[in-house]
Amino acid sequence: MTEGALFFALAVPAVILLGLSKGGFAGMGALSLPIMALAISPVRAAAILLPILIVQDVVSLWAFRKSWDGYVLVWTLPGAAIGIGLGYLFAAQVSADTVLGLVGAISLLFGGYRLWVERGGVLRTSSRSPGWVGALCGVASGFTSQIAHAGQPPFQVWVLPRRLDRDVLIGTTAIFFAAVNWAKVPAYWALGQFSHDNLMAAALLLPVAIASTLAGVWLVRRVAPDRFYSAIYVLMMLVGVKLIWDALT
Repeated sequence: MTEGALFFALAVPAVILLGLSKGGFAGMGALSLPIMALAISPVRAAAILLPILIVQDVVSLWAFRKSWDGYVLVWTLPGAAIGIGLGYLFAAQVSADTVLGLVGAISLLFGGYRLWVERGGVLRTSSRSPGWVGALCGVASGFTSQIAHAGQPPFQVWVLPRRLDRDVLIGTTAIFFAAVNWAKVPAYWALGQFSHDNLMAAALLLPVAIASTLAGVWLVRRVAPDRFYSAIYVLMMLVGVKLIWDALT
């Protein structure tokens, strides 16, 4: 293992946030990769998190396997595949600093967007917007997911206005991102990121992810998530600024 104390000092809280997000505190997981990128390259951080995400997806898929919307998936998944391919080409062709800066920019935009939403703002598309709009949102979601595991906002822009039943929305989202996460495996393999060190780091962090997911399920029923969200999104924006600064300097 080559990460050292700094990596695990940042990776453990990052994975806890990821687990809490999967357990019900939606959106917190988007801070995980930017935090880890403070210690290692963002591409490597994403590769370490990917096996953890895939394991966590199993729980969501099983819980909501009967509740999903085929129309949404038919239009968004092909676009997501294109976005993942574009994200792979981007990461393969540019410098590590460029990827770091893009992760910082995505973090800054994601945090700002979520703070805006928390205060009542929303990007609206018509509930009857055509499927090709969903395909474009899928492309954006696949790209940001490939680069920073932050594909939720583009996906939600098209899906939320459709006002799906709660369980159908959760199930459709779970299937979409489970498929996206598996589709990212060949890209990270091609980037040479499934090294022994990376897989060992993921294995060591997996128990933390599972425990924090279960804790999230327990906490979300007892604590108002709103108390945490604003602080998390402000921190995400600050981390984004730090990553952009590091990339530029």
